[in-house]
Amino acid sequence: MLAAMPPSPTPRPDRAGPPVRDRGDACPGALRLHSAADGQLARVRLPAGDLTVRQAIALGDAAERLGDGHLSLTSRGNVELRGLPDDCGHRLADLLADAGLLPSVRHERIRNVLASPLAGLDRHTPSDVRLWARSLDALLCASEPATALSGRFLFVLDDGRDDVAGLGGDVSLLAESGRRAPEHTSYPPGSASGYGALLRVGDDRAALRIAADDVPRAALTAAECFLAAAAERGDGAWRVRELPAARPLTAREVWDALRTVGIAAEYTDAVGPHPAVPYADATAPGPVEGSDGRRALVVLAPLGRLSVVQWRLLTGIAAADGSGALRLTPWRGIVIPGLSAAAADRRLRDLATAGLITDPASPWRRVTACTGLPGCAKSRTDVRGDAATALAGDSSVPADSCGVPVGLPVHWSGCERRCGHPHGAWVDVLASPEGYRTTVVHPKYPAPPPVSRETTEPALVSRETPTASYSTPSSTPPPTTPRPQ
Repeated sequence: MLAAMPPSPTPRPDRAGPPVRDRGDACPGALRLHSAADGQLARVRLPAGDLTVRQAIALGDAAERLGDGHLSLTSRGNVELRGLPDDCGHRLADLLADAGLLPSVRHERIRNVLASPLAGLDRHTPSDVRLWARSLDALLCASEPATALSGRFLFVLDDGRDDVAGLGGDVSLLAESGRRAPEHTSYPPGSASGYGALLRVGDDRAALRIAADDVPRAALTAAECFLAAAAERGDGAWRVRELPAARPLTAREVWDALRTVGIAAEYTDAVGPHPAVPYADATAPGPVEGSDGRRALVVLAPLGRLSVVQWRLLTGIAAADGSGALRLTPWRGIVIPGLSAAAADRRLRDLATAGLITDPASPWRRVTACTGLPGCAKSRTDVRGDAATALAGDSSVPADSCGVPVGLPVHWSGCERRCGHPHGAWVDVLASPEGYRTTVVHPKYPAPPPVSRETTEPALVSRETPTASYSTPSSTPPPTTPRPQ
């Protein structure tokens, strides 16, 4: 394990200008594999993180037959398969297509849709964003212009609890049901509220109010508006924030595009506060009670990796005791909806025994890591192994590092790319040639915090903004159980 260095600033300065893209987008997909140090890598897009049991079984089979026997969960709720042989492309494509995971070969890398994982499962949110996500995915796969989108372009659909609104969407949709409905409103499972959404692009703080039936089409129109803007600006931008600062894509520009295609929208300069609804916290493991008395189980994968055995246990629970579906979360978690109270308690114990994170107090909950050695040749060390060693010693950071602020996510990185790092405020554990450097990253513009089901105090989350990293001494967090549970 690399030695810890004394805390010192690790600047990540803002770019002087947006990047000029002079090559094609090499973002991996299910068909375009990436050559890594441990073999080929496939990234399977799962819009809104939705999986049927049949699809989950297919992914497990692919990991076992073709890969290294593990599945990696990404910060966009997708699945990566690693250790694939060079000649597996056709076999993998056939396996995924047979399970309905490749609805369009030409669109498979652009199906980047994040949606609030607990929408429609707890008491206070309808299924609006989940329904919109499915419709948006169908529209994307039918759109010829959308094939020009980068594999990095992201749609975000937030149900009102602000759990995914701050995760850096290029086109973000904030459900109005979380802002206009009375606090006591309860929705039957699978129902829609009838309220529309606020549409935002990039970091523009203005928004467009869209009727419910028009939301998916408005999101696609906003993406096509970005493509036109990127072509006109001439810098080859892949994402909204990469457009020139002097000529950004704005809500007013999208407003004009919506009018052209017959979608009514109301312009608003700022998004107001939403009701203080006691939403469940999708980032915290444990049971979530629904309005019908059923439970959803939320568990997390330690450092975002699951063995095929663990994956099949999750799939079996969804088939035998749940609703026959799973949802993956951007916090490298899995939601299993539709369990009875008795089954939820029993199955949560089974999942803890299998090594998944089921306890909100587990120190593993807030720790993530990049792939590191041996899987990534750019990494300086085995960051996953080092992170696990630190956690076994009741610490989320390297030995001899200063304590970190309690409650912040901690991300271990093997190089300066910091792949998979969290959004908002987080602790940066970076492997340098001299050892690990531990600093705190703070955003410039924090978002309104959601209410956690663990505590009545707000949890700290923030919107994606340019950041600077600096060291912040603080008290060492209290010891907690070091193993996933």
